[in-house]
Amino acid sequence: MSAGTYTPRPGAAPLPRMIAAQTALETRMLLRNGEQLLLTVVIPALLLVLFSAVDVVDTGAGEPVDFLTPGVLALAVMSTAFTGQAIATGFERRYGVLKRLGASPLPRWALMTAKTFAVLVTEVLQIVLLTVIAFALGWSPQGNPFAVLLLLVLGTAAFSGLGLLMAGTLRAEATLAAANLVFLLLLVGGGVIVPLEKFPDAAQSVLGLLPIAALSDGLRDVLQHGAPTPWGDLGILAVWAAAGLGAAARFFRWE
Repeated sequence: MSAGTYTPRPGAAPLPRMIAAQTALETRMLLRNGEQLLLTVVIPALLLVLFSAVDVVDTGAGEPVDFLTPGVLALAVMSTAFTGQAIATGFERRYGVLKRLGASPLPRWALMTAKTFAVLVTEVLQIVLLTVIAFALGWSPQGNPFAVLLLLVLGTAAFSGLGLLMAGTLRAEATLAAANLVFLLLLVGGGVIVPLEKFPDAAQSVLGLLPIAALSDGLRDVLQHGAPTPWGDLGILAVWAAAGLGAAARFFRWE
């Protein structure tokens, strides 16, 4: 046996491999969590089926599913990138998981990158499932797929920044309560199920600036009405993304 055959070679794995491994772990944790699945998959799917089949809300001319599907897609993005990520990261911070991961060979920015990739993987699965359900209900989308992709990416960035900001500054219990409360409020007042036109004029101008409203309206303009790229909604999402991610990078506390 030649000398040095079993000589240890300590050292960190290549950075791309570490990020890929952490992304796979984060994705499995998201998909194995029953509460997360309820929030990210079951609730959006039930809302889409229920309000498409039962005439409860006046969604205007056309089939209800054509109005509801873009809003439910926006809700799915918010549930994963904001609510689910905020709650999971908040409790990881409380239990010291982030502190220990921060001391590992995986850089902190790479950990956040892995979390972002896990969110994107989960969103792809959500969108595929909701799209299949919508087609089964008679959905007939229109518009430019590139504009839809741009809206979803900017919406993910906006909600992810806000979720990380909340998780990195509040106690875990406060994050849990606040994230769920915001989810419910934006579900009702963000143009997801109820059109913004149903609210008073003064409220419409404020609600229209929310990221969920910009994402819902932008997706609806493209997918339901076949409009060109909705630059106004994209601009609102870009501002929220820059503000949220910038504040999260500035104020996030790892322990």
